[in-house]
Amino acid sequence: MVKKIKILLFLLLTICTSNILNAQDNLYTSYTTVASRTKLYHNLTVNSINKNLSIPLNEFTEEKWQEAFWALELLQYKSPWIDDRIAKAFDSIEFRSNYFQKALMELAAANYHEKFIAQTNDLLDKTTDPKIFALCAEYVLRSDHDFNKCRQLEQLIKNKFDSGYEDNPIINVLLMRLSDFVHPVPPLISNKHFTDILDKNFLPGEIIMYSFQRKNRDYPGLVIIRNQQGSFIRDSNGLVFNVSQLARSITNLPSYLSNGNTPQGIFLMKGFNVSRSNFIGPTPNVQLSMPVEEKITTFLGDSNITDTAWQIGYYSRLLPQNLKNYQPLYESYYAGLAGRGEIIAHGTTISPEYYKDQPWYPHTPSQGCLCTKEIWNGKRMESNQQKLVYALLSAGGAHGYCVVLDLDDKQTPVTIQEILPFLAKAESVK
Repeated sequence: MVKKIKILLFLLLTICTSNILNAQDNLYTSYTTVASRTKLYHNLTVNSINKNLSIPLNEFTEEKWQEAFWALELLQYKSPWIDDRIAKAFDSIEFRSNYFQKALMELAAANYHEKFIAQTNDLLDKTTDPKIFALCAEYVLRSDHDFNKCRQLEQLIKNKFDSGYEDNPIINVLLMRLSDFVHPVPPLISNKHFTDILDKNFLPGEIIMYSFQRKNRDYPGLVIIRNQQGSFIRDSNGLVFNVSQLARSITNLPSYLSNGNTPQGIFLMKGFNVSRSNFIGPTPNVQLSMPVEEKITTFLGDSNITDTAWQIGYYSRLLPQNLKNYQPLYESYYAGLAGRGEIIAHGTTISPEYYKDQPWYPHTPSQGCLCTKEIWNGKRMESNQQKLVYALLSAGGAHGYCVVLDLDDKQTPVTIQEILPFLAKAESVK
C-alpha cells in the first residue's frame, strides 16, 4: 500500500511539473499590450492621481488620497501641482488617521526623499504609534544618521514609550538599527565564515534558493539554486545557473516595516503558485514564508516541537554556528515578528519604462518581494522568472528554504563572477 502511494505521488508530481512546463511557453496577457498599458497610465494619472487629489482632504476622503499615493509610487510620478497637494497633506498629517499617516510617509519615502524633513520631525515628536514613529525615524535617518541624531532618537524612544518599549518588535529593531548606524556591521562577503552558509553542511538535504543582494537595494542582486545533494544547479553549458533578482521595494524602506525591502535571512520555500494580480502576472511564483508568519514545527520541519510561541532560539538553530551572531541574518525573523507576511519570489508585468532612469532598470520594484525581470508586450518576450522555475524543478522542486544575503555595499549589480570562488570552496567541503 505504501509503495502504491509513493508511486501515485510521484506520478502526480510528474504530471504537475509537466503542466507547469508546457503551460508557460506561450503566455499572453491582454493587459500588457501597448494599448492596455497606455490606457492604464492614463487612468492612473487622470483618475487615481489628479481626480482624487482634487478632492478636499478630510476624514471621508482619506482613502481616495491614499489611492493617489499608491499610483504616484508605482509611476514615480510628479508635477508642481501634485507636489503642492502632497505638501497640503503634510500640513494636516498629525490630525489624520494612522492608515493615512502610514500611506503618506511611504509616499514620502518613495518619491520625496528629503523634502518633508521638518514635517516628519514634527510628527515624530507627536505620534505615540510605534509604526508611525519608526516610519518617521527612518525617513529622517536617510538624510541624517550621525552619532548625535541616533542618540537623540534613542532618548526620544525612552521618553515617549513606556518601560516595555524594547519588547515592541518594531521599536526593538529600530533601536538595533540606530546602534548599527553608529557601529556598522562589516560586509558579509568579507566574513571568513561566509562560505559556511553555502556549503552542503548548511541545511543538509534541503533545496536552497540563494538571493545575493547589495545593501543598497537600488542595484539588482542575483539568485542561484542548490540541490539536495549540496551542488549548485548548472545550465547546459556547465555554468552555474543564475538570473538577476531585485529585492527592493518601491519605498526602499528597511525590511522590518510593511512594504519595505526584502529582509535578509532564511525563509521557508513551499512550492509554486500563480498570482491573479495584473502587476505580477501568470508566470509561476515561488511561495515563501518567514518565521512567526509560519508555525515553528513547519518552518523547522520538526513535528516534535511542542511550543507554539516563536523564540529567537528556534530560528538560530538553522544558522551555521559561526554566523549565529551575525545580526543581519535575523532580519526575516524580526520582520515576521513585526507582522510582515506574504513575501514571495515572482515575475512582473509592470512596465519597466516607469523606471527607465533608475539604476535597477529594466527591473521593477515591488512591495517587498523578490522580483525577477520579465518583458511583456501582450506575449511574454523574456522571463527570468520562468528560468528560475525551471532551475528549481531541475533541483527537485520549490520546497526547501530561501536565503537572502546582502554581500556588501558596492554601488553596482551583483555578478556571478563575485560569487563563483565562494561556490567552488563551498562545493569542495566534504
